[in-house]
Amino acid sequence: MTNSQANYTLFDHLIELRTRLLRAVVSVLLVFCCLAYFAQDIYQYLAEPLLATMPEGTQMIATDVASPFFAPFKLTIVLSIFIAMPLILYQIWAFIAPGLYQNEKRLVAPLMVGSTLLFYGGISFAYFVVFPLAFAFFTSVAPEGVTIATDISSYLDFVLKLFFAFGAAFEIPIAIMLLCWTGFTSPESLRKKRPYIVVAAFVVGMLLTPPDIISQTLLAIPMLLLFELGLLLAGFYQKKEAVEASEEQ
Repeated sequence: MTNSQANYTLFDHLIELRTRLLRAVVSVLLVFCCLAYFAQDIYQYLAEPLLATMPEGTQMIATDVASPFFAPFKLTIVLSIFIAMPLILYQIWAFIAPGLYQNEKRLVAPLMVGSTLLFYGGISFAYFVVFPLAFAFFTSVAPEGVTIATDISSYLDFVLKLFFAFGAAFEIPIAIMLLCWTGFTSPESLRKKRPYIVVAAFVVGMLLTPPDIISQTLLAIPMLLLFELGLLLAGFYQKKEAVEASEEQ
């Protein structure tokens, strides 16, 4: 291959990458345009777990003049990215797929779909399970004479951090599959390190969640269950590869 042909190939890849990125951005913008009108309603829905546990007669506040506009606007942008994630991942897949072998395609495609579903599952778990318990705990331990009036921007930042924490934590099976697939480790090696994994799960739960035992435990236990799921999937995949290799021989 000549230098001109190599440069031309590199240029084609850059054009393809730009096209995929533009399509991903456009998909987010289209979703945002559809949701922008409902920004206030979306924020109201997000605030329901906190409002349901706040003492009667109290409400959320806005300490900044622009917060009533920017907080729902920011939430809508983040939600648009979440909703458009399958389209974004498809653009990533379409870009890298031509360079993969057939056996790699069989693994990567399900991993991308599974990672999206697990991320959504982590967010749903945080909203429907963790938030009601955590906010009920916070409001119950408020000192006497202290009026609970949470700022809407602070609340949004708090829940987004938890969404990302639980969404990332639910990716454990995908991480284990990738580690075993690349040969960095093996299911047998991870099983031997299970006691350390248990301790690490509770440490991560302590670091990523509010300082209460409920939130920490509600993150650590799913992480441990997902760790076991990852071991099962990785072991199944290795056995399948071994069988296919023996059949080829």
